[in-house]
Amino acid sequence: MNRDDIPGLPVPLSGRTRIYAILGDPIAQVGSPRLFNSEFRRRQTEAVLVPMHVGSADLAALLASFRAVRNFDGLVVTVPHKIDIAAMVDEVGPMARRIGAVNAIRKNETGRLIGDNFDGAGFIQGVAKHGHGLRDRNVLVIGAGGAGRAVAHAIVDEQPASMGVFDVDTERSRALAAELAPFGPARQTETSSAAGFDVVVNCTSIGMHPEDPLPCSLEGFADGGLIVDIVLKPPRTKLLDQGAQRGCSTVEGVHMLEGQISAICDFFAIAQPASDAHA
Repeated sequence: MNRDDIPGLPVPLSGRTRIYAILGDPIAQVGSPRLFNSEFRRRQTEAVLVPMHVGSADLAALLASFRAVRNFDGLVVTVPHKIDIAAMVDEVGPMARRIGAVNAIRKNETGRLIGDNFDGAGFIQGVAKHGHGLRDRNVLVIGAGGAGRAVAHAIVDEQPASMGVFDVDTERSRALAAELAPFGPARQTETSSAAGFDVVVNCTSIGMHPEDPLPCSLEGFADGGLIVDIVLKPPRTKLLDQGAQRGCSTVEGVHMLEGQISAICDFFAIAQPASDAHA
């Protein structure tokens, strides 16, 4: 097979290639390079997205390089940088401003860095694509970090019957529940028990390693409920497997990521193919 025909690989690199990157710590688990490069090829743009392993202490240096490299056009941001980097950009979009976390940054023609957040939109699209709605459901969100905040805000906009928020950092979960309360029936939960809920969403990194415990207890969880895990690797976490064994519907993390690829490419001002734009 010609390598140019393999989805997920960039077009042959040249001096005209535009550069994008995903940064995180760790970075080996991300699925974004394959998905974004496939989307770049579909949109017929001469660009490549690469992974960058950057620690928190080096974020400022990375952004300085981003500003300086003239064909470096955009960043996708993952764990654990989404909250800290929001204070480092020049302009914050509406959803990122609402949740205090950024997961995509573009550089405009004057060099200003503009950040916004598409985690929540991707989550809702990924769940909907599998035939699930969250309206009038009782939802437990585990994790009140950058991804958890984005997902929780997106869920509350779907008008669930109730929503519990749990985090081992009780101050963080309390603050998120209070922030969500004006938008819907959100509350902090003192334990990670799924009892009384019919949807569980894991927004932590628990499940990335075989020795990890479950992020919550499934005792008392509704029969036939829905379990969503945003962990990308492995695609089938222990939580999803145990949920499936109980007869629950499950949605893998990659579907949340797929749901936001197109929105982020639009944010980066990468044009759709002419055939799609006129469809």
